[in-house]
Amino acid sequence: MTTPIGLVERLTREIVETIRSQNLQPGQTLPSAKALAERFEVTVPTVREALRRLEATGSVELKHGSGTYVREAINRRILDNPHYVPVDLAAAIELLDARIAIEPGIAELAASVQGKDAVQTMETAVDNALQLHTEVPAGHFHVELAKAAGNRALHEMLVSLLAIHSRTQQAARFTYDRLRDHDEHADILDAIKRGDGLEASHRTRKHLESIRAAVLADWSERTDAEEATAAESLAATDSPALTEGTEQ
Repeated sequence: MTTPIGLVERLTREIVETIRSQNLQPGQTLPSAKALAERFEVTVPTVREALRRLEATGSVELKHGSGTYVREAINRRILDNPHYVPVDLAAAIELLDARIAIEPGIAELAASVQGKDAVQTMETAVDNALQLHTEVPAGHFHVELAKAAGNRALHEMLVSLLAIHSRTQQAARFTYDRLRDHDEHADILDAIKRGDGLEASHRTRKHLESIRAAVLADWSERTDAEEATAAESLAATDSPALTEGTEQ
């Protein structure tokens, strides 16, 4: 019997082969999720799950409202494991709750310090939200924010928290819209530049609570996708439809 995970794994491989056989280059777009679902005779949620796993390898990038773009990593002979398994929901929420408890105060401190070099570093880090990261980058905005607060203990605490829970942090980053992430970081930095600690704290809390809500929504969507995939797998037990769909 084909398992739900097996179906997504096969679809992931088929999408990679489609990219390579059509010679799609980095920066070019893939067909829509609906078009891929029709081609491979699966549901749209199943396609989205496969694309998320490919995004976790850096092979593609999903841009909200724009489409799915091929990335440089697709040209590697050996890709990272595309069968990305989401972290436990409870672990993700615990990490975000811890950050919500700590980071608004860090932002308030940073607004009172307003170091010129720190502000410039945070300006650079703001743009990092537009990039695809597979791990916590050196220019992580929240890490730079903690550094700007001028409290080494708080900085080390946040760095350690993100490092220990790096996989959970990675999962959260993949669920959140990068343009929105960028804009919210810019709003926090704006309050810091103006020396408005209370507003910086408020905006940081609101930003993290929005990420928390996005993680919960993504978990719900994944659950629905898993149920749909399980139903497909049962229906496809005696059918080679997926394989036939690739020969069009």
